[in-house]
Amino acid sequence: MKTLFEQTTIKQLNLSNRFIRSATWEGLASTEGGVTSELIEVMVELAKGGVGLIITGHSYVSRDGQAGPNQLGAYSDSLIPGLKEMTEAVHAAGGRIIMQLAHAGRFASQQLTGQTVLAVSLVKDLANTSVREMTLEDIQELAEAYAEAAERAKAAGFDGIQIHSAHGYLLSQFLSPAFNQRQDEYGGSIYNRSRIHLDIIQGIRRTVGQDYPMLVKLNCQDFIENGLSLDDSLQVAHRLAKAGVDAIELSGGVIKTGRLEPSRTGINSLEKEAYFRNEARIFKREIDIPLILVGGIRSYELAEKLVETGDVDYISMCRPFIMEPGLINRWASGDHSKALCKSDNSCLESGRKGTGVRCLAKYSSPKR
Repeated sequence: MKTLFEQTTIKQLNLSNRFIRSATWEGLASTEGGVTSELIEVMVELAKGGVGLIITGHSYVSRDGQAGPNQLGAYSDSLIPGLKEMTEAVHAAGGRIIMQLAHAGRFASQQLTGQTVLAVSLVKDLANTSVREMTLEDIQELAEAYAEAAERAKAAGFDGIQIHSAHGYLLSQFLSPAFNQRQDEYGGSIYNRSRIHLDIIQGIRRTVGQDYPMLVKLNCQDFIENGLSLDDSLQVAHRLAKAGVDAIELSGGVIKTGRLEPSRTGINSLEKEAYFRNEARIFKREIDIPLILVGGIRSYELAEKLVETGDVDYISMCRPFIMEPGLINRWASGDHSKALCKSDNSCLESGRKGTGVRCLAKYSSPKR
């Protein structure tokens, strides 16, 4: 029987337990996307806190893909020394860390990038005069940007990479009929809508080799009108596994769409936790690579059940670690009480104000 605190391997990546810190925008990078001492401190604290694998916040692969302020970047070789300093610090603390590679697409910040926002297609209901539909040349350049960013991640000492294809960011937009109404080979069928993913995976493999761990974060569904469906997402998962992806982290929802966004509030009962668990159970039956589940997991007992029953292979969390970076050590010690996170998203608001993503309730909560 699988257990939460057993050693496992994803590709050649050895992990001390089945807990993963899912990619979390920290808002602590420099204005140019560089690593800061504050960001390194956060990563080291997570490593010392017992997390088996840390995934960085979404790191933009090109300047026009930046989503928010003080976001980590992966777009230039000049960023490698800072990134290397971060990975060395995490490794010295006994941790493992991979870099999430992303492009915000329609959700990029024109104010920050100074560039026209790229869109998969000019969807009428989402029309914006500052949006430009991507050309085939743009798509080719995007695939190259991902490959180059992966090469930088490897050079900086990251233990692997994760491709962000969830939550309505650019690669997620390609998969979603709500965003993708192209008439060329990148639009229409789910085979065509996922073509860019294969382009990127092939480019990355040519750059970093076949043995470097590569994960993908994927929506199980978009939960919006005309969005990515469960059936189509399963087809994508099969393609990704066949193309050489080593694990899939399953999420869902699109940012800025309301009640069914990825970071849901009001998780105050066991029934509201792990809100993609039913989809995960279906995915686990369909794919034969490791499955990671994120989304509202707060209780040790539920995490244990999800793994013991074989519904998932790994447990991924974001917001609980903002309040309790030492949560996994607490659970390992035998204190299995629920994570202290209130799921109110106040931590994200502090990030938007430029003070970094931090838990506003942390210092007023009882210490353990």
